[in-house]
Amino acid sequence: MPAQDMGEGRTAPRDVLRRVFGFPAFRGLQEAAIERVVAGGDALVLMPTGGGKSLCYQVPALCRLGTAIVVSPLIALMDDQVAALRQLGVAAGALHSEVEIDAARTIANDLDAGRLDLLYVSPERLSMPGTLDRLARQRIALLAIDEAHCVSAWGHEFRPEYRGLARVAQRFPGVPRIALTATADPRTRLDILHALGMDEAEMFTASFHRPNLHIAAQAKESEAKQLSAFLARHKGMAGIVYCGSRNKTERTALRLKTEGLTALPFHAGLSAMEKRVALTRFRSGEAVIMVATIAFGMGIDRPDVRFVVHLDMPDSPEAFYQQIGRAGRDGERADTLLLYGGEDIARARHWLAQSSAPEAQQRIQRERLEAMISLTETTACRTGSLLSCFGETLPGPCGHCDACTSPVALFDGTVAAQKVLSAIYRTGQRFGAMHIVSVLRGQETPMILKHRHQELPTYGIGSDRPPGFWRGVIRQLIARGALRTESGEYATLSLVPEQARPILRSETTLMLRDEPEPARLQTPGRRDRAPLSTGMAEGVPAPGAAGLFDALRQWRATEAKAQSVPPYVIFHDSVLREISSAPPADLGDLGEIKGVGASKLQRYGAAVLEITRRHAS
Repeated sequence: MPAQDMGEGRTAPRDVLRRVFGFPAFRGLQEAAIERVVAGGDALVLMPTGGGKSLCYQVPALCRLGTAIVVSPLIALMDDQVAALRQLGVAAGALHSEVEIDAARTIANDLDAGRLDLLYVSPERLSMPGTLDRLARQRIALLAIDEAHCVSAWGHEFRPEYRGLARVAQRFPGVPRIALTATADPRTRLDILHALGMDEAEMFTASFHRPNLHIAAQAKESEAKQLSAFLARHKGMAGIVYCGSRNKTERTALRLKTEGLTALPFHAGLSAMEKRVALTRFRSGEAVIMVATIAFGMGIDRPDVRFVVHLDMPDSPEAFYQQIGRAGRDGERADTLLLYGGEDIARARHWLAQSSAPEAQQRIQRERLEAMISLTETTACRTGSLLSCFGETLPGPCGHCDACTSPVALFDGTVAAQKVLSAIYRTGQRFGAMHIVSVLRGQETPMILKHRHQELPTYGIGSDRPPGFWRGVIRQLIARGALRTESGEYATLSLVPEQARPILRSETTLMLRDEPEPARLQTPGRRDRAPLSTGMAEGVPAPGAAGLFDALRQWRATEAKAQSVPPYVIFHDSVLREISSAPPADLGDLGEIKGVGASKLQRYGAAVLEITRRHAS
C-alpha cells in the first residue's frame, strides 16, 4: 500500500476524544503522542498502567483512514479492549488462539470489507502468511505494538516472536507505528527502538509515579499470619496474591478458602476450562482473591483491583512494577505488600547462577535482581527507590509507602553481624538459619547437643536478643552478599569471604534495619488509612448518594451479564459515583459526565435516567 494522504478524511483527535470516549481533554503526554501518529510519525510511548496508553493508538485509529492493527500478547486484554470499544460504538475485533472459528471468519470478512476500525492480533497470528497477505490488501491506518518491552531481550518478559515485528512493518511502508509499554528501563527503551527499526521514532515518557499505589514490604516472620492480617483489612475487595510456584498457589488458595474468603487458584498447570472459569469470575466484578503465579494478570483490565500481595520476591523491579500496576487502575487507593525472606534472595541468586543465558544477558539479569533485593531492604522512600530503576527521580519522599509512613530506624549492626558470621563459621558452615539462631541464643536442642555446639565460644552470645532479631540479621547479611545459602537436603548457610572478611575484621561499619518484633508489626500505612468499604477506596459516595450508587451498580451488573461482558466496560465506578453525587436531569447533563460518550449515551442514557428518577421519588 502506498503512504496515505493525511489530508484525506482526517478527524480532529479532540473531537474523537469527546464524541467517542466522552472525555473533555487529554491527559499529560497523550495529545502530543497522538498528534505525532495522526500526522504519520512513529512513536514510543512509556506510561504507567492506568495512565491512558490505549487512547494513544485508539484515537489515531479513528482519526486516520483504514484499519488500525494492534499487536498484543495478552488475550485477556485484547478481549477486554474489544468489548470496551464495541460499547463505544467502535468496530473492533480480535484474532488470537482462543477465538472460535465462526467468530474468526466473521472478523476476517469484516476486515476484507473494510468494516473494522481496529483489529487486535497476537504476534504469532500476525506473522502467519495468510494474515499478512490479507492485511496487505487493506488500507492500514497504523500499527500499534502494545507491551513493547516484550520485544527486548533485556526486557523482563522477552518474547522471541516480537522480534519479527520489524519485518512485518516492512510489508506496510508509510504506515506509522506506535510502540507502548508501562515497564522499560532506559536500556530496554533503546533496544525496543533498535529491534523494531524505529530509530526515527519520537519518545514520549510520562512519569511512572502512581500516587494512588501504597507500596510496602515486610520481612517474612509468619507468612500465613501476615497475609491473613493484610486481607482482614481488605474485606469485600478484589485483589491478587502472587506466589512463586504452582503448589504454593494451590496451598494458599485452599487455606484462604478455609478462612471463609473467596479465593481462586490460577496457574499455567490448570486446564483451559479451569482458567477460563476463574478469569470470568474475576472479570465479572466479583470481590474475589486470585491466588496466582505470574501466569495471571498480564492484560487484566479490571480497574477496581484494590490490592496486590507478593508472597515471593519478583526477580526484577520491572516485573514487580508490572505486577503491582494491576492494582488501582481506576486511580483510587490500592495497597501492595511484598513479603520476602533470605531464602527468596538466595533462591533467586541460585537460579540465576544456573542460567544458560549468554553472559551479557546474565549480567543484566544479575543487576536487576540485586536492584530488587536492594528495594526490599531499603530504608529510603520505597517508591523513590523503585522509580530510580526506571531512570526517574522524585523531588522528595512520596508520602505513600511504608518507609515514609512508618520509617524504620537503623542501628550499628557490626557486632551482631560478627556474632552471626562467627557462629556459622565455627559450626562448620553446614547448618541452616534455625540452628544458628539456636546456637546464638544458647538453646539446648537435640542438634546442638548431638554436635556438641554448646561447647563453642559463640554458644549463647546472643541470648539477650529474640529469635526474630537474629533471623533479620541473617537475612540482611544474605541480601548484602556476605552469606550464601546452599541447597541440599536442607538449606545451609556459608560465608562469602570477600564480603564477610571486612565485617569480621571490623574494617567496615554495618548499618542494619532495626525491625519491630512480629507482635508489633502492622501493615505499613495503616495509621493513615481511611476506613474502606464496598471495595471503592477513597471514592465512596456521600451517604445520601450511596443508595443510588448501589442501584446503578446492580443495573450495570445485570446489563453486563446479559451481554457477557465485564461490568467495567459499560461504565467504570467513577462514572457511577459522579452520577450518584449529582444526578443528571436529562440526557444533556448525563452526556457531560466524563466517560459517557455518544454511543453509551444512546444505549444506556434512558435506563440510567430512569434509575435516578426512581431513586429520587
